[in-house]
Amino acid sequence: MPGVFSPIANILTKLVLYTLLAGLITLAGGAWFFPNTTYATRVGVAQPQPVPFSHEHHVGGLGLDCRYCHTSVEVSANAGLPPTHTCMTCHSQIWTNAELLAPVRQSLATGTPIRWNRVNTLPDYVFFNHSIHVAKGVGCTTCHGPVDSMPLTWKGASLRMSWCLDCHRDPAPNLRPKEAVFDTGWKRTATTPSGEQLMASYHIHPGTLSDCSVCHR
Repeated sequence: MPGVFSPIANILTKLVLYTLLAGLITLAGGAWFFPNTTYATRVGVAQPQPVPFSHEHHVGGLGLDCRYCHTSVEVSANAGLPPTHTCMTCHSQIWTNAELLAPVRQSLATGTPIRWNRVNTLPDYVFFNHSIHVAKGVGCTTCHGPVDSMPLTWKGASLRMSWCLDCHRDPAPNLRPKEAVFDTGWKRTATTPSGEQLMASYHIHPGTLSDCSVCHR
């Protein structure tokens, strides 16, 4: 009596099962790999802006201090963005007719703020305070990358939860003296206090920094 299935049915069944298994492995690998890609994190990708502001020129070249534009970074959760009149303190005297600065002049004339596109953003359920990080010796470049060499601003770090936790669990390597927080070219030297010494000086206790309530309030 002939069998219900042909001899090739067994081969086809195995082929289908192996294909499904390969598909599941591919999906699992993609789910792990994709969040780490540049496309997902946007790290190193320049964000288009209404005015092509260059940190490389203003910070690296002219030596402007971060606090000249980001005035509330030492006292507020938000670092702040410069109002148009801050830009015009210089550009009312230099590059007064430059076409690329037309949006700045229009903003001043109409009183309408420039709508900058965010480069670094966190979910609404994440609380982040710039002032406490500055007060505890975390330099701007630690999170924002080498801004002084960015002709157009890009995201310097993923800012993912795992990235933040790595620092919260072991902050010592990322600490610097307070006078060096805004120094984009700062390098640790033989005379620099150790990370452990700085942690003691700033009264930082890593054992509590990974508590959920620190960032999720």
